[in-house]
Amino acid sequence: MYGFCGWTGSEQWNTTAAVEAVSQTLGWEGKQVISDFAGVAAQFVLCKELYSIEVWNQDGVAAIVLGSPEWSSEPYAEIVRGQGQAAAFAKGYQEMGPNILKQIHGPFAVAVTVEDKVFLAVDRLGIHALSYGLKDGIFAFGSSPRSVAAHPAFGLDLNPQAIFHFFFFSDVPSPGSIYPDVEKLQPAQYVEYSNGRLHRDFYWDIKYVDAGAPQFEELKGRFHETLENAVRRSYDGAPAAAFLSGGTDSSTVTGVLARVAGESVHTYSMGFSVDGFDEMEYARIAVKHFGATPHEFYVTPEDVLNTLPVLASAYDEPFGNESAVSSYLCASYAKRDGVKVLLAGDGGDEVFGGNERYSKQMVFEHYARIPEFFSKNILEPVIFGFPGGGALWPVRKARSYIEQAHVPLPDRLESYNHLCRTSLDSIFEPEFLDKINQDQPIAMLRESYNRAQSEHPVNRMLHLDMKFTLADNDLRKVSRTCEAAGIEVRYPLLDEALVEFAAELPPDYKVRGSHLRWFYKEALKGFLPKEIIEKQKHGFGLPFGEWALSHPSLNAEVERLTQDFMARGIIRPEYLSEVKRRHAEEHATFYGTMLWRIAMLEAWMQAHGY
Repeated sequence: MYGFCGWTGSEQWNTTAAVEAVSQTLGWEGKQVISDFAGVAAQFVLCKELYSIEVWNQDGVAAIVLGSPEWSSEPYAEIVRGQGQAAAFAKGYQEMGPNILKQIHGPFAVAVTVEDKVFLAVDRLGIHALSYGLKDGIFAFGSSPRSVAAHPAFGLDLNPQAIFHFFFFSDVPSPGSIYPDVEKLQPAQYVEYSNGRLHRDFYWDIKYVDAGAPQFEELKGRFHETLENAVRRSYDGAPAAAFLSGGTDSSTVTGVLARVAGESVHTYSMGFSVDGFDEMEYARIAVKHFGATPHEFYVTPEDVLNTLPVLASAYDEPFGNESAVSSYLCASYAKRDGVKVLLAGDGGDEVFGGNERYSKQMVFEHYARIPEFFSKNILEPVIFGFPGGGALWPVRKARSYIEQAHVPLPDRLESYNHLCRTSLDSIFEPEFLDKINQDQPIAMLRESYNRAQSEHPVNRMLHLDMKFTLADNDLRKVSRTCEAAGIEVRYPLLDEALVEFAAELPPDYKVRGSHLRWFYKEALKGFLPKEIIEKQKHGFGLPFGEWALSHPSLNAEVERLTQDFMARGIIRPEYLSEVKRRHAEEHATFYGTMLWRIAMLEAWMQAHGY
């Protein structure tokens, strides 16, 4: 548990009763309450556990900082050394306004109040989070959506649009939240509030390179130096261990950490006794190669059953990524062993081009290179006019390829999304659909995709995934589960210098034909074990779909939760029945994903009193 919240506005809410109401809703009773700041018309509630939170209050300026960012400006760095992070932010914002953010690097979340003005910002990669809302003259802010909604002026009603987004994305992506009047800052975003008005903007964008023929050896040397510095900054002398799935990223972090620390690294790995899901053999290869001290655990269906309510309570918003179970168990075992900090490998795919959809989507992009006269007047009439072509595999495959190629990015990325493959009228109840904008998820994807400072599809997909896959999902997964376990997590592959280095690489250094992360793997040959470099991408998944069929107790709990959810009037009973049938008869993993989302949403609602 950690975080802060505050508000400014109507005097009726600047009371001890409001502070007590917020503290009680958040479970922060007995935590540090900072109110009646001299010269600052604001109230603050502070829960100071796990992560560093610093406070400054002087001369009519208040500041709260979560995290320990680095300052590129020596005068401000000197203030940090003498008076702390919050003092530097307070002075910096007074002197430079939002431009002070250009002097700050690394993970942080900050709130500064100066008279009637409030300034909020989060780090460039969205490692830390902040939420805010404006309602009835009250501007409230906090480190989670619930910390804002807890204010009596807002309330904890649920946002139907956010529930729809949860089914689409498996989470509630920023800027929205599960609460209708509360928004979340996006990575590298700031907000200023003054005189009843909000101003939002981004202070940093990744500068991608779309073409070029750089010198491999020179880049390789820079990469190794930048990578080691990134791990060194994350390590910072702390007694740290590492997540180790056996994949490229976690193995890299483990190896570099061992070199930086100069001793055997403790690693935590989770396995699954289900074909197609277990990577333990690769984790063991990395352990042997780097001389690490392994801690291995095999997840069972009982673990999933026992962890499900923990996760439902831990998240401030519904969260449907089932691999959160593995992340939580890993962190819990590390905490039990006395580990204070875990290093995670998240971010490598989105920085260096490691997701399979990048290469698959480029296959469809190649169709646009065919001269339009030939494709429109010759190729497509032949393919789609071929007699009985629907029954012939090569023709059927060609038709499918052309149809998908005609769907532009980023829309095409969602072609396998449950909500894009089925009519929404057959999934949701009419009363629920009337409350939502069905086009908003795709519009959000397009905004992020088109905002990328690049014209190349690979770089644009990376930019999209940095926001939706990483900041909104994977980081929330790992950060929240580690917090629930009582342990700090750091992400060396999201070091800004490393991210900016990767952006300099031309697209074919990231995705070269069917080869993902081409440069990354070529540059790490001789450092990583050959087996790990050459292995097929696997992930850190959970065989929930299979276990939900084979394990009676887990099956019974899923049945209970999904049936309870039916009473809420959101999903049609016929759709749930069809999902269950296909889950049992056709594809346990694909349809198990939708069952997990329904079960987790219901578990979250019950855990939070809905």
